[in-house]
Amino acid sequence: MKIIYNVTVKVDINVHENWLNWMRETHIPDVMMTGKFISWKIKKILGDDDPNGVTYAVQYTAPDMDTFLDYNQHHARALQADHQERYEGKYVAFRTLMEVVDEMN
Repeated sequence: MKIIYNVTVKVDINVHENWLNWMRETHIPDVMMTGKFISWKIKKILGDDDPNGVTYAVQYTAPDMDTFLDYNQHHARALQADHQERYEGKYVAFRTLMEVVDEMN
């Protein structure tokens, strides 16, 4: 059963382009180098008309729950700390886990 690790992040409008570039060039490659995820996606949330921020959903797919739990135990804290240090006070985030019940490839 695949697991989707979803991180929804609202980023301050003044840094969101920098944030998006950093996610693409640094953070996501660092997460993927852990070897715990098989794919990732960045999605922009539509219909959020907040002039002060832009909201994204960053989704990582793990092959199973054990693999995600290993990531969470051994890698997540340090990677989240890097994000926190770089963008402190410029974002809010929450995380959710989803189980893929069915999908079309």
